[in-house]
Amino acid sequence: REGLQKTPTRVGEAMQFLTQGYQQNAEEILRAALFEEDYRQMVVVKDIPFYSLCEHHMLPFFGKYVFAYKPNPKGKIIGLSKIARIINFLAAKLELQENLASEIIQSIEIALKDEQYPPLGMAIYLKGRHLCKEMRGVHQRGEMVTIKVTGCFEEPQQKNEFLQTIKNIDNEL
Repeated sequence: REGLQKTPTRVGEAMQFLTQGYQQNAEEILRAALFEEDYRQMVVVKDIPFYSLCEHHMLPFFGKYVFAYKPNPKGKIIGLSKIARIINFLAAKLELQENLASEIIQSIEIALKDEQYPPLGMAIYLKGRHLCKEMRGVHQRGEMVTIKVTGCFEEPQQKNEFLQTIKNIDNEL
């Protein structure tokens, strides 16, 4: 059929686009958006969508995330759009949701390692639907949640404050 003639080319181009995260660097993205600011409270980026491909089946998984960090009072704040950009490019690879949460935190830590006063802690909550589970396998819809915390967010009070901020996330993806 006419509609299938260019399908192999379109699939190749789509895979290049969907896996463009292999070509990008978190440090370059973050270095362009660090600002001197004496801010001492938790910074939260909430209900932002992410899209990725399961590394086992190459089928999409997608959802929303909440990212939080606590700036060091002597340090810098991170430009809000840069957090979303880093998460988008890290998700643009063959991934597992369980690894994605850790990779996001690690990439930001590595990018900020040379800063004199890095953030006091970071936390991320990912909630995703996996089409490898819905379209094949058990054929059931459901959501997977992964959480990763570091630094001050490992302390019960700070972790609870973070969990309270994500309590009202929409149930619909």
